[in-house]
Amino acid sequence: MFTSVVAKLLRVLPNKALKTPMIPHQNVKMKKDVLIETSVQHTPTSLYYPLKANQEKLPVYINFHGGAFIMNNKEMDDPYCRFLCNQAECVVLNIDYVKAPEHRFPKPIEQAYDIIKWLKSRAEELNIDMGKLMVGGQSSGANIAAALCLYLEEKGDNQPLLQVLSCPMLDFVTPHADKPEPDRWRSQYPQAANFINMCYLAEKEHARHPLASPVLAKVTDRLAPALILIAEYDAFKPEAECYAEKLKAAGVDVQYELYKDCFHAFTHLGPKERAEEAWALIARKMKEVVED
Repeated sequence: MFTSVVAKLLRVLPNKALKTPMIPHQNVKMKKDVLIETSVQHTPTSLYYPLKANQEKLPVYINFHGGAFIMNNKEMDDPYCRFLCNQAECVVLNIDYVKAPEHRFPKPIEQAYDIIKWLKSRAEELNIDMGKLMVGGQSSGANIAAALCLYLEEKGDNQPLLQVLSCPMLDFVTPHADKPEPDRWRSQYPQAANFINMCYLAEKEHARHPLASPVLAKVTDRLAPALILIAEYDAFKPEAECYAEKLKAAGVDVQYELYKDCFHAFTHLGPKERAEEAWALIARKMKEVVED
């Protein structure tokens, strides 16, 4: 009850990322809102189609927004989905995934898996090539994207061409007080981060589950190639570095980019120049893996 009340209060706070996007609004050929039925619940999504594209069947990128697993919605990523759609010449599916504590681990991952199955069943009418699937997200969204790749591996399904993990939160086991938190308020009150854990994980032992803490997963070279973006002054920097090294050691193709003098969620909060660099890199990488 307590977690639900506090989570609902947090959701009414202003979202800074919505107020001042780092990327100018771009027109797309079409933005189509679709309600997708999944085993978790009916899921609001948006499909973005590029203004120009050379292929008949388009690659598709699934986007998971950030928000500490408990807040925000897909609209915060609308400018970035438009940008990636046009620059990478692909369809972008932006998901309003379920939030904790109403829907705890592993519900968002199961929901995302169901959405992939939905895409496969409608690939023809959506004009997409499921052989050129990519996934990605920021912060908690990056956690879900990484976990989705691990889940697909468990299921024996095909991997995406790319997983984009921006400022990923990948470790629920290490207490936030033991992470290099540069924010004065967060470092003084690690209980706030612990509250997020309480919301997302129904049981303490879930923290060690590889789909909750991908940094603890046993990875293989079959996992999707990864583009990992991290800010220099981010509490999650060590776990992102650890996961990058773990993937590399397993034989996964990994590109890891460290953004100096930046903080968590810099892709959405700035500095603007570094955010623009990051989004341009993501778009280039998406286009590169599709064309290989």
